[in-house]
Amino acid sequence: MPTPALVRPRPAHRASDLLAAYLPGSFYYSSARGSLLADGVHSSVRARPGSRAHTAAEALEAAALAGVADPVVVGALGFRPDAESSLVVPAVVRRAGAPDRAGAPPPGPPAPGEAAWSMTPRPEPQRYADGVRRALDLIEAGEVSKVVLARCLELTAGEPVAVPALLARLVRADPAAHAFAVDVTAPGDPATRTLLGASPELLLARHGATVVANPLAGSLPRCADEAENRRRVATLLASEKDRREHAYVAAQVGEVLGRFCTEVSVPAEPEVIGTPTMWHLSSRITGTLADPADPASSSLALAEALHPTPAVCGVPAARARDAIADLEPQDRGYYSGLVGWTGPDGDGEWVVTIRSAEVCERTVRLFAGAGIVAGSDPAAELAETSAKFRTLLRALGWEDAA
Repeated sequence: MPTPALVRPRPAHRASDLLAAYLPGSFYYSSARGSLLADGVHSSVRARPGSRAHTAAEALEAAALAGVADPVVVGALGFRPDAESSLVVPAVVRRAGAPDRAGAPPPGPPAPGEAAWSMTPRPEPQRYADGVRRALDLIEAGEVSKVVLARCLELTAGEPVAVPALLARLVRADPAAHAFAVDVTAPGDPATRTLLGASPELLLARHGATVVANPLAGSLPRCADEAENRRRVATLLASEKDRREHAYVAAQVGEVLGRFCTEVSVPAEPEVIGTPTMWHLSSRITGTLADPADPASSSLALAEALHPTPAVCGVPAARARDAIADLEPQDRGYYSGLVGWTGPDGDGEWVVTIRSAEVCERTVRLFAGAGIVAGSDPAAELAETSAKFRTLLRALGWEDAA
């Protein structure tokens, strides 16, 4: 009788231990599904848009043959098709199950020295409002139905920003978010450049034949008064403008998943979900893959097929992206792209890179955007971006800066 093969058990880790072990240069990702901390680079995944999933699958197969334990592809992709990417097969991966944050301490104050910031808005608030008006002109002319306009805050601290402490504050401030930190250092950067954030928006998760997407579009700021919050939730649910904005996104996500699935379920009505700073219209869309073994149905392939959704770009996508390039003075880089991981079986999880910042030594670049549709008000859209900045600004100790 043959002797059964021995399988070495995976070391057991706690989510809080992985968070505490994070250092700049590592890849960190956590969600309700679990946490992942990856270190080192076994190989880089460099491919043109549209072929990244295929190249990632080849890299995973090669890593397994080379003896890499638990090979995964991790990293981030930028907003535009020709934008930067940082996909790698790490040398070492540690995982933890569901977050053990119930007893975690509240987020601490910024480290000494981080509170002395200088700030440069790009563009200035009035120029952003002017950009919204120009977008409304494009909508009225029939060139686009929706366009998402973003603005940037460039912050400079008195000393290098403590990235691990900033990540920990983001994780503890919103345990329901998809928290991440990715090394996106590029040639010419003076030091390690880290993309980090706490995204509320799941682009695509795959587990076996089941896929889930949770697009968000249509938003209002959250406040400290619970009675006013209840009013805002009701207002959001009743808003024809916000429901129309959300419908664009849900329809597109359902249509794309329908190309790969035997069945797709799109809720007839959105619901409202909350973060510590915002309320969002939300639709949890599920599907059953026709062929989970097909490399074209991997989580990365599906995420690339969905990107960019109308939640971060617009309708139609190509025209909206051209309008964004014309109206926004700052290149988005990784903002409104995607970040996550995929494994050899195609399973994985990718989120939209929002509520995020890029940190390099003393500099922090934050972006926030708002969806512009017919009926949008420039002042209200400016206020929405200010509210969305609060996630990172609160973690940096400068919540009222936007």
